[in-house]
Amino acid sequence: MDEKGRTRILLADDHRVVIEGLRSALEREPEFQVVGEALDGHEAVEKARVLKPDIIIMDISMPRLDGIAATKKIKEISPESRIVIYTMHSDKDYVVTLFKEGVSAFVLKEDPLNELILALKAVKGCGTYFSTKAPTILVRHMETLTQSCRETEISEILSQREMEVFLLLAKGESTKAIARALFISPKTVETHRYHIMQKLEADSVVALTRLAIRNGLIQA
Repeated sequence: MDEKGRTRILLADDHRVVIEGLRSALEREPEFQVVGEALDGHEAVEKARVLKPDIIIMDISMPRLDGIAATKKIKEISPESRIVIYTMHSDKDYVVTLFKEGVSAFVLKEDPLNELILALKAVKGCGTYFSTKAPTILVRHMETLTQSCRETEISEILSQREMEVFLLLAKGESTKAIARALFISPKTVETHRYHIMQKLEADSVVALTRLAIRNGLIQA
């Protein structure tokens, strides 16, 4: 954000008329500030490297470097920059590929401009957004991403050994059974269980089981 608390935005599109239209629309939104423009993918990468914008509005079809390749490079050099794809392409392969590359939103140019503004506001709050006209496959893919995100969060909270104990506890294994499976003492299992419950803010093994099921780590 700039010194006034506005979200800093970089515009990347190979059509000047689109750039001008977006700039004009965003100038009417006091929470956003356009800090740069790029007319091709290579320029978008360089501007992202220098400006470190909060959000990049990115087209897919651009010369020198397309939006998909530019997105991948930008996520490497400026991972904190969030990318909103703004394109006429609704092909499901484009959509899924882009979300795998880490984009935060996908809006079609045929959508009302207000939908792009809604996407920017969602992404500003660290959320995600996709066009109501995007393929149904995206919804299923987003559900998979959400599940993976939850799994990652738990694995980041727990150590590798704690994760092993957590999964066995969630499956209903006893302390002695876990100790035998992991070649550790029952006392060590109890210590791990205590730390796991503290870290995950669970008050019982049943709560741990529900947490594992909710995050897709075990089957109900």
